[in-house]
Amino acid sequence: MTPSFVTPQGRRIAYHLTDGTGPAIVFLGGFKSDMGGTKAVHLEAWAKAQGRAFLRFDYSGHGESSEAFTDGCIGDWFEDACAAIGLLSGPLVLVGSSMGGWISLLLARAMPERIAGLVTVAAAPDFTQDSMWAGFDAAQKAELATKGQVALPSDYGDPYIITKRLIEDGRDHLVLRDPLPLPCPVRFLQGTADADVDMAVALRLLDHAQGPDIQLTLVDGADHRFSDDACLDLITTAVADVGCV
Repeated sequence: MTPSFVTPQGRRIAYHLTDGTGPAIVFLGGFKSDMGGTKAVHLEAWAKAQGRAFLRFDYSGHGESSEAFTDGCIGDWFEDACAAIGLLSGPLVLVGSSMGGWISLLLARAMPERIAGLVTVAAAPDFTQDSMWAGFDAAQKAELATKGQVALPSDYGDPYIITKRLIEDGRDHLVLRDPLPLPCPVRFLQGTADADVDMAVALRLLDHAQGPDIQLTLVDGADHRFSDDACLDLITTAVADVGCV
């Protein structure tokens, strides 16, 4: 049985936790992704080899955790992440992939005293507003208003059902509109061939974030999955760089 815990909001969150030294590494997955993905499992194996504490988990509505995906929103998944890192003590290195990059920025903003380092992979901050809502045509916006949801095609399987709650809640958790201080070492990783998160998003994030040690690495030809051997090595190198290995 996969271990799990219940959040203060009553959602059951499945997770895998590896004991080790700190700062503990926490992997935050993407939209409709789960903790069994290539990047999460690779990073876990690397952390074990390094003797580092490591946590991966499924947000509610994802993977092995409770709830339906269509019931969730950015605020819920941020709460899930807050509860998950409550399993750990001491400083953390966050690794956020796609939507997980947005969640990691929310965590860094909410509890900077706990964040020793931050790595994002194809980070998608504010995507519900700047990508989804901004990309809806008049008919889709009307459907969202009247039916409460709209279906978007996906390259990863069934269409994404985007709810009105997801869009509206996302507006309460934007990170690119107000100052975003990141006092810890930060490494943003982005592929130039990413069809889901445009390179312009990474450049905007780099320009917007404020901190003494922030770097962006652009990888020529890498796509959104960022999961080939070279990309996986870049992730572990970045974690080592910010995490004092």
